[in-house]
Amino acid sequence: MKFVVFLGDGMADLPIAELNGKTPLEAAEHPTMDFLAQNGKMGLAKTVPAGMPAGSDVANLSVLGYDPAKYYSGRSPFEALSMGIELNPEDVTYRCNLVRLSEESRLEDATMIDYSSGEIETDDARVNIEALQQVVNRDGVELYPGISYRHCLVLRNADSGGTQTPPHDITNQPISDKLPKGTNAELLLEITKKSYQMLRDLPVNQERARQGKNATNAAWMWGEGRKPNLPSFEGKYGCKGGMISAVDLLHGIAKSAGMTSIPVENITGTYHTDFKAKGAATIEALKKGLDFVYIHVEAADECGHHGELKEKIWSIEQIDKLIVRPVLDYLMTCGEDFAVLLTPDHPTPLSLLTHTSDPVPFVLYRREDGTAKESSVRYTEADAKATGVYEPNGYTLMDQLLLKRD
Repeated sequence: MKFVVFLGDGMADLPIAELNGKTPLEAAEHPTMDFLAQNGKMGLAKTVPAGMPAGSDVANLSVLGYDPAKYYSGRSPFEALSMGIELNPEDVTYRCNLVRLSEESRLEDATMIDYSSGEIETDDARVNIEALQQVVNRDGVELYPGISYRHCLVLRNADSGGTQTPPHDITNQPISDKLPKGTNAELLLEITKKSYQMLRDLPVNQERARQGKNATNAAWMWGEGRKPNLPSFEGKYGCKGGMISAVDLLHGIAKSAGMTSIPVENITGTYHTDFKAKGAATIEALKKGLDFVYIHVEAADECGHHGELKEKIWSIEQIDKLIVRPVLDYLMTCGEDFAVLLTPDHPTPLSLLTHTSDPVPFVLYRREDGTAKESSVRYTEADAKATGVYEPNGYTLMDQLLLKRD
């Protein structure tokens, strides 16, 4: 039997005045998602437990079947593992974002302009990280380059327990009361201050500014954590799983769970991605023997963070047309039984520019659920709520998908 998860990161939203009170899911044309909603089990699921951060780390762990309250140990360790960084249980990691702050004489007076430095290209980002390594790296302190604006700081044999703020939560806000606090705060603040003094003068950033791009001028540390200890996905569910994603976080979760990371060329964490390639890679992986594929698409989430309404609607439509439709067509004709789960990990409302922990609309569909029925039901937040189906523990969705526990 084959299983597929269609994970549209941040697809869920709130009603928008510009859309006459509709959400992007309601405004978008997504007939294949609607087919699944009409013929499967639809409802709302709480993927972020109360009191936990509404991040893609927590929410995707939940969708993959791991109770975040039991298994979550921080975001950055997953990204570190994806980058090939060896971690010991006593090490502490942080995500390092290359960001754009307002230009002030003091760091404390700055405002967060752009958490991604204009979605900086990886080659430009590496120049920044290599410059920072010269002043940051020392015994027990290691900065590693990643992809685009996403990088990693490792403190060997260190204490943990500090407080940091995700930069995408404070776009256009002053950073004065959002700087690191508690354990390791002095070191993290030292690194941020050094970066604010030196990165603006790098030729690569001056050139980006001349091109009208948001040039990097600071490094922002957040997402503290320690090496995770997830049980094997195959041991837990009895099937071999694969991950398709453009972001380190998801591949790190996959690696921690013993899943296969499936490489796909020309995919990004934005709406400038090859949606079709993700669908094709899923079909190829299933043909080659994987039982389960988790397709993570970041595009709608990034649009939510940047307030890009038209682009978010378009991204949802591309996911439907170029990923969900061809993969479902393959499953319908492959000769095997199958089941799919369609869901966001969390909402990313355009009006807030960040995540919320509100329940998300999900659909569970199996081959035996039949063919399309005449129905006005669509895959939307409102129609999912109207079913009255509510899963208070999002991590149980995977049990229902793979073990048929209803």
